[in-house]
Amino acid sequence: MQQCLNIFGSTPMPSVGVLLSAAMPLGVYGEVCSQGLPSLIPVGRPRPNLLQFTADDTKVLAAIPDQRRRKYMSRRSGQNGRIERKGNVLCARFWLDVPGQANRVYKSVRICPVHGPGSLNKFEQKRRLKEIIAEFGANSEEVFREAEAANLGTTFKEQAERWFKAVQTRKRRPIKPRTADAWATYLSYINGQIGEMPLMAVNNLAVKELIARMASEVKKDKPRFSAKTISNYVQVVKMVVASAVNDKGEEIYPVKWNSDFMDLPEVKDQRTPVFSAEEISTIISKAEGQYQVLYALLAGTGLRIEEAFALQVEDIEHSVIRVRHSMWNGKLYSPKTAAGLREVDIHTSLAEMLHNHLNGRCTGFVFRSAVGTPLARSNVLRRSLHKILGKMGREKCGFHAFRRYRVTHLRKQRVPEDLLRFWIGHADKSVTDGYSKVKEDVEFRRFTAEQAGLGFHTPTVAPKLPVAPIAPKTAGAEIALTA
Repeated sequence: MQQCLNIFGSTPMPSVGVLLSAAMPLGVYGEVCSQGLPSLIPVGRPRPNLLQFTADDTKVLAAIPDQRRRKYMSRRSGQNGRIERKGNVLCARFWLDVPGQANRVYKSVRICPVHGPGSLNKFEQKRRLKEIIAEFGANSEEVFREAEAANLGTTFKEQAERWFKAVQTRKRRPIKPRTADAWATYLSYINGQIGEMPLMAVNNLAVKELIARMASEVKKDKPRFSAKTISNYVQVVKMVVASAVNDKGEEIYPVKWNSDFMDLPEVKDQRTPVFSAEEISTIISKAEGQYQVLYALLAGTGLRIEEAFALQVEDIEHSVIRVRHSMWNGKLYSPKTAAGLREVDIHTSLAEMLHNHLNGRCTGFVFRSAVGTPLARSNVLRRSLHKILGKMGREKCGFHAFRRYRVTHLRKQRVPEDLLRFWIGHADKSVTDGYSKVKEDVEFRRFTAEQAGLGFHTPTVAPKLPVAPIAPKTAGAEIALTA
């Protein structure tokens, strides 16, 4: 005996059912299919762990939607099209990618009449067919990518968010925190201008309009953005657009950028302030406390300010400073570049100044706050350096002026160029620099550091005398005071 049963949760269909045999001791709960089966048929004693469904088990999850394969131009061999007759006209038929449509359109374009004036022979018809296909770009990579970009519908802001996250977490050359902070500021302004624009529309014309707006903005009767700043913002726009790639790593929105058309300002006469030896001596003499040692160290080594703030006591050994970290927002990171990991030989007078400043300390940061935390760049500028420059009648500037002084001084002293780059933390400039082993000659480095000198006067920093700890109050002392 065979019966067709409908299991709860399924749809009764004429051709679908469950075949059961009387010889099989099965227990099935359900309804009899309406096609010719009048009543419920008992099929033996129910047994556990068989085809039994509770009310909660009758829910059917939605099916996964059809996953269409993404289109690739490389999968297409190229189409030749065909000629089709429509009444008294011959038409070219071919497939064409159209922005805004997922599927290609079967295009029909008139070639010529079948007979009479303007008609063409078979050879001319085929040649015209190829010309039409080329004119419409049916086999063009550019047309294909333009259509694909429109179908994706990504805005500049959406792509910028994905790109900004990727450049910070990627394994290959992730950006430093300071760079991330700068780019976040750039994107905040750019997204306010073109953030809602489709990414495919961010081209030379769109960037030209962005540059025009930036160049016209004024702040405190001065241009808000310098030529260098505008160039930096535009570079971020280019990187965001180029970051949109397909599964093969190819750009979806390839743009041939034209600086002349965009009217991108040229960076000329960029402000690069530098201190003279006399100014550095004055700055050090007017500074107070550890700031004296900090300014002398910056001018005598050329360290970046983030590297100086990250120095720890164990990084200083006699007349050698080992640069291992960089400081940003109170956290230690690796230096700016691979060349930033280095050893810097210093003059004995500067080494003695550092030794007196440390006063026997063996741990902690070389320059620190009253509670032992690292110094903050903005605090030192506001509380010390800018005040000193104001008293000197000099325009405000940053710590990089010390670094420029050191490079200038070393070149005046004719220090070998590869050794200069090693001390400053710049990468090799040529293949020849890789052959030079001057930086591995410790004795030569120390001799050169002594010969080059500092170029400015270093005041004597008296070591701080140890302060006796304050004795804790005792219960007896409290009683005596209250009495």
